[in-house]
Amino acid sequence: MWIRTLSMNECTEVLAGHHLARLACAKDGHPYVVPIYYAYADNALYCFSIPGKKIDWMRANPLVSVLVESPLRRRQWKSVIADGRYEELPERIGHKRQRDHAWSLLSTHTDWWEPGALKPVTPPLADDARHIFFRIVIEEVSGREAKE
Repeated sequence: MWIRTLSMNECTEVLAGHHLARLACAKDGHPYVVPIYYAYADNALYCFSIPGKKIDWMRANPLVSVLVESPLRRRQWKSVIADGRYEELPERIGHKRQRDHAWSLLSTHTDWWEPGALKPVTPPLADDARHIFFRIVIEEVSGREAKE
């Protein structure tokens, strides 16, 4: 097996060609990793969620990492890590265009909303049970590929 570094263009192809990733965030020195569904455009990952732990943690510390993996065959894979900054796209004047852009990118994929909206237990309805669109603005990206 050999491993090589992916070029910037190859990293972008992996990000653009997939929609499921692992998001890593941290708060008070504790890590948290969760799967997310995303759409890639404009050097950012556009996402959707309802309020919860990951949103709380990213609001507290907007620096995050995202791992996108592309398994090819046994002992062959590509992976890309994108380090970036969480930016919420709130329901306020001045953000409508960005929210609409996120929705239009995500909605081209079947069941795009499920990973961000479904929870193991249905939480009680609350005033802040609204949906949240956000993006991870990519600041640095790196990737590797393994082949036989």
